[in-house]
Amino acid sequence: MSLHPNEVLLAPVVSEKSYAQIEASNTYSFRIHPDAHKTQVRQAVEELFNVKVLRVNVSMVQSKPKRRGLYRGRRPGWKKAIVQLKPGDSIEIFEGVHA
Repeated sequence: MSLHPNEVLLAPVVSEKSYAQIEASNTYSFRIHPDAHKTQVRQAVEELFNVKVLRVNVSMVQSKPKRRGLYRGRRPGWKKAIVQLKPGDSIEIFEGVHA
């Protein structure tokens, strides 16, 4: 399946752990399309942010059970990509938040 780079990356993952990874090892986390694979993620990040990608890891985040009073349900699972950039490169959308 051919995806446009804007369709591959859905959203950045904003959490304490993701910001710690940015500062420690220049590694960024993204929520990605369920059908995207490592090569598409690498090409999308390099094209959209003009950076050089060293490594891409892809994992499935499992769904979690939730309750709201008497009603039970599940949060949906999603696919996550962890992208390590070349030293010296950075992505601007993450810069202003943790500074």
